[in-house]
Amino acid sequence: MGACTHESATMPVVTTAATFPQNLSAAVEVRELRVPTRDAFPHDVAVGPDGMLWFTEQRADAIGSLDPKNGVFREIAVAPESSPHGLAVGRDGVVWFTANAKGYIGELHPATGEIIEHTLPDARAKDPHTIVFAPDGSLWFTVEKSGFVGKLDPKSGEFALRPLLRSGADPYGIVFGKDGDAYVCEFGTNQIAQISRRGMFVHEYALAPGARPRRVAAAPDGALYYTDFARGRLGRLDPATGASQEWLTPDGASSAPYAIAVGRDGDVWLSESAPKPSTLVRFHPDTQTFESMKLPYGGVVRNMAVTRDGHLFFASSDTDRVYLVSKTPRIALLQ
Repeated sequence: MGACTHESATMPVVTTAATFPQNLSAAVEVRELRVPTRDAFPHDVAVGPDGMLWFTEQRADAIGSLDPKNGVFREIAVAPESSPHGLAVGRDGVVWFTANAKGYIGELHPATGEIIEHTLPDARAKDPHTIVFAPDGSLWFTVEKSGFVGKLDPKSGEFALRPLLRSGADPYGIVFGKDGDAYVCEFGTNQIAQISRRGMFVHEYALAPGARPRRVAAAPDGALYYTDFARGRLGRLDPATGASQEWLTPDGASSAPYAIAVGRDGDVWLSESAPKPSTLVRFHPDTQTFESMKLPYGGVVRNMAVTRDGHLFFASSDTDRVYLVSKTPRIALLQ
């Protein structure tokens, strides 16, 4: 699987000052619910085409769902010691997850509870991590410590695996850009890798020295926003030019920003996982201003999703809670 690869030229990183009004709690409504199973460690989240909210329960070896219409939870067990991590839901409602500890991609049919296991074809690829749908309907995923990016055809079950360029790259977050290519955070380096949708060729964008990008989200204008976990920054990468811009997040250089999502209005949401309690942050790109608030119970937020109604959905792993955040006075979720 030799790849035609090329390195990007090092581009300057612009560090921009921003203002930090600490008033997010006055601008949003936050609802939180505790998942039924204790020590479930809810991790990644996804939204189904019917509006159902889904999340992985990494320690409970289960996939959970929450019906936002009535607040009812459902939990579906997967194989023991699978450690489900990443999550994606197709247009047909089928739920796909990464079995981080057992090296397979799970296919869950909610109507029947049937689970089909698609085992990764290379024994070196042991720990599938984050999973997303590509525009063509294929499933792409990172294999963190093993150093691969993978692709699965849901119809045929055929896999393709591509190793990244650098040893210790630790591919982590993944998203598809406006150009249709995949963009992957190399959590072990200061790079974001672009994987072409055709041929899976690899191109890398260098970020600031010492940066450790963890999660990435695509904006409507084609830019990519990422969390720099090591340096307490929110970053913006322009794939067209390779230039990046960064802002120190409200809690500073030791804030360990983690989850990230771009709302339907273009605002950027992220979580700061340190110091405790954790912080929910909203960034306005047009004014380059931040709003933030401490989360109830203060657990680590590892991934985020935007609902069909434009609300923000996420889980707090170490407090066994899921959250819905709304910018309007009411959201349709029972307490």
